[in-house]
Amino acid sequence: MTRPRPQEETARQAWAAYRRLHLLVDAEIARDLERDTGLSMADYEVLDAVAAMSDGEHCIRVNGLTARMNWAHSRLSRQLGRMERRGLIARQACELDGRGDDVALTESGRQVYAEAAPAHLASIHRHFTASLSAQQLEALIGIEQTIGASATSMREEP
Repeated sequence: MTRPRPQEETARQAWAAYRRLHLLVDAEIARDLERDTGLSMADYEVLDAVAAMSDGEHCIRVNGLTARMNWAHSRLSRQLGRMERRGLIARQACELDGRGDDVALTESGRQVYAEAAPAHLASIHRHFTASLSAQQLEALIGIEQTIGASATSMREEP
């Protein structure tokens, strides 16, 4: 077996570090969110996305939500069903064009989200941003933008 070149070994270590960090931080934030608010991470992500997309002028279609969240359509549909049964969201006919269903926060969903958002931000700070310098945070944002742009251009190639 040949030894990996230093650059390959660094790349392997970087990938492993990213995976460990991703799993660790997500697990800690999810644990806090469940304990402090009773919401799963998936619940919060949907509430957050719907709240961010709610401007009163456009319907929030499942397809649009799927694209924003980068989730599989089936995963989002199942999650919306669970949240609808709990009264957090409602699916209704889009009033603007009458095509398809619009996803909206219920009054209960808005209240739960408003109460959960500060706890979620505090957990992110505690388990992630408080440990990093401003330069490290800026570098991380730059890395995500570079990889995101690369992934987008690769999807667009014929």
